Amino acid sequence: MYVSFTGSVGEMPYPIRVVTTGSAKPSEIESQVLVLFEQFHDPILRYTISFGISIQDAEEIAQEVFLALFRHLQAGKSQANLRGWIFRVAHNLALKQRISNHKLHTSLDQETITIDTYLDSSPDPEEQVFFAQRQNRLLAVVNALPETDQQCLRLRAEGLRYREIAAVLGISLGSVSISLTRSLARLNRAEGR
Repeated sequence: MYVSFTGSVGEMPYPIRVVTTGSAKPSEIESQVLVLFEQFHDPILRYTISFGISIQDAEEIAQEVFLALFRHLQAGKSQANLRGWIFRVAHNLALKQRISNHKLHTSLDQETITIDTYLDSSPDPEEQVFFAQRQNRLLAVVNALPETDQQCLRLRAEGLRYREIAAVLGISLGSVSISLTRSLARLNRAEGR
């Protein structure tokens, strides 16, 4: 039996199919995965897109993450810190995809999600220009950071705690703290604070 969901990212609709086994009523594990899917799909999608991969690849990764989660739970493995586990799997799959894309030297036009997609059109043009300049300045600072610092910021922006970030990236808790402190100091300097 297939259960279909439809959602959207920006203006892009995406179909999601969850395969359930046998009965019409989802099992406890399937229900748990569906709840976690609803809660973490968009954050996982945003995080994987931040690796510079296309939205289609990011959606594939998100679906692979939740399939892996289903298998993980079905095998009776640990349910401790499932949020960290989900982000760790997404992180690893996104890295593999980015390496794969780089090796293939794909020159196909890939959709990119820009900050302009999320801008509210209600501010006046002067405010929009100021906001865009500020964002460009901050993005330039973030893009100049080492990759580990960028990933720490992205995971923190998704609401992960320091311990979870350390587990996802495979670094020490102290390294996460130093990375975030250093990154935030650079962003504050860019803001003139």
